[in-house]
Amino acid sequence: MTTKPTARQRHIAHLHLHAALSEAQYADVIELMSGVTPHVQAVPPDAVQLDLTSALRYFDLSPYDAVQLVKMRLKGLYGIDSSAGLAGNRMLAAMAADASALGETTWVPVERVVDWLYPRPVTALPGIGRVTAETLNRYGLHTIGQVVDLPGGTLQRLLGVGPARLLTERARGRDPRPVTLAEPAAHMVADLVLERDCLDQAQHHRAVLGLADRIGQRLRGEGQVADRLTLTVRYADRSSTARTRGLTEPTNHSPALAGAALGLLASLGLQRARVRAFTVRAEGLLPARSAYRQLSLDPGDVRARAAEAAADRARRRFGPEAVRPAALAD
Repeated sequence: MTTKPTARQRHIAHLHLHAALSEAQYADVIELMSGVTPHVQAVPPDAVQLDLTSALRYFDLSPYDAVQLVKMRLKGLYGIDSSAGLAGNRMLAAMAADASALGETTWVPVERVVDWLYPRPVTALPGIGRVTAETLNRYGLHTIGQVVDLPGGTLQRLLGVGPARLLTERARGRDPRPVTLAEPAAHMVADLVLERDCLDQAQHHRAVLGLADRIGQRLRGEGQVADRLTLTVRYADRSSTARTRGLTEPTNHSPALAGAALGLLASLGLQRARVRAFTVRAEGLLPARSAYRQLSLDPGDVRARAAEAAADRARRRFGPEAVRPAALAD
């Protein structure tokens, strides 16, 4: 009788870097981590994930001691303090890191996953936004354990089939995503030079909305998401102003990008500014397949994303101008 080989237990570390790092410094940190394990994933702007599974035998260390080695190298070589989480998958490692104070490491071994998750608030799970949390709280579901104990059919009636299944998987501590190599400082830029210096705020709004839509199309076309946007405005006197805003979650959804970009524009207060050009820069790019999307109970959001996917298909077939947002129509 042959026995089926069991999958090797993974050991994933998530480190929060308690420092304001430039792109060059962040790249140095990734290179340092690569000296411990080749399986390093950047989580911009101030975190990194490591798959230590294959490195443990080389260094002859326990998973916990391997994390301490990494933290000591960060502190000794770059003066960077860190906190860390260690677990069997990326989600649990990130949650454990969030639960760790500066300098601490929280280790969640596979045999302790259920006990560790059970009393934690359901909002500690990735992708649980305000609307989902309010729905669960309304029915007395405040902890992860309460969600796990709830019959699947009941949870589906509360959230819908898809969101309920996803929440159940996360509540049970399951996350199959691998640690994948990613560029630490990837970005994408769209810019527009106006035909003449412009004082018209409606034109400013239209220009920024168009750039955000272009960025969204490109991100979706390349299978990426961004976690922050920078808007740069260049004026008639050749001076410029820039503002950066983190997104509530990594996304390539054009309405979300447009909302963030227009918020940046409003924060600049350009009532009497003569504007020459706008630039929107999407930063902290990640593969879309490796990023969590917040659970949504809004059917309008589902319809908007379906319409966006249909518009992308039309553009691929008939050209980039085949479908445009109504606000940009001539």
